[in-house]
Amino acid sequence: MVNLEWYRTFKAIYKTGTLTGAAVELFISQPGVSLHLSSLENYVGYKLFNRTGRKMIPTERGKVLYNFIVNALSKLEEAEKNFQRSTEKHTPTISIGMCFETFQITLEQYISTLPFNVIIQFGEYPEMVENLEKGILDLIITPQIVPKNTIDYEAFSSETIVLVGGNEINASEFKALEKKNNLEETENWLKQQKWYGTTGDMEHLRRFWQLNFNKNADFRPNYIVPNLNSIVRCLSSGKGLAVVPDFLCKKELDNHQIQLIWKGKKPLKNTLHFATRKKTMYVDEIKLIKKLFIELM
Repeated sequence: MVNLEWYRTFKAIYKTGTLTGAAVELFISQPGVSLHLSSLENYVGYKLFNRTGRKMIPTERGKVLYNFIVNALSKLEEAEKNFQRSTEKHTPTISIGMCFETFQITLEQYISTLPFNVIIQFGEYPEMVENLEKGILDLIITPQIVPKNTIDYEAFSSETIVLVGGNEINASEFKALEKKNNLEETENWLKQQKWYGTTGDMEHLRRFWQLNFNKNADFRPNYIVPNLNSIVRCLSSGKGLAVVPDFLCKKELDNHQIQLIWKGKKPLKNTLHFATRKKTMYVDEIKLIKKLFIELM
């Protein structure tokens, strides 16, 4: 069955005459408008507009389709307005993308206090940026910038990737080796310890090792667990090492449940950004979520 949003996008293009105008009217990205239009054209099997410069000129079949659906769409839109008026309050829904660990440490405990509905999505950052541009997501928390004309990035915090260990690790032994500035001895000592890693994401370890030893880590962690928060909890038992962002283990470090072993010769830092569409109807809701993150990190 055809997606109703394709028809709404088609009507907006027909009325405004441009993809940009339709995007503004619908509060979605221009690529999202193009995707809806191409999907509808593929569905009906013919072109609905001729593209003349920046102007979208409806074809004859496009005019026929518009005349056929416009009344039905108008009735649906009127029904939507009447339904909203009949409720005490319209509650918006905000979709947010971030990594699983960031959600657990920050927003999870405050979800029930937010005065609007929230959908949290996890995934790869480039994919989340695409979903933001298409209007599927409204806000992303990301250490990566994927340049897009329709998206704004706002730096708000940073994380340092550090080497941490359980309290049974002899940190003074490592410090003595590190002071000797003998990279080979330091590396060998580290490789003799038990290591934790996560399923499918060894990016932190890879970058940390490359920065400090000028080579790739040529070993696999002994224990592979679901996520970084699992690593921190496992280290609290006293054994093992791991490379993790400092904000994910701040509480455990402060409570002396685990120990900071090494920040590296040169700190490895990630800048965290808010990513939002330049045109959004959820300005106030996004502002509140941003405020929470700034206070928490």
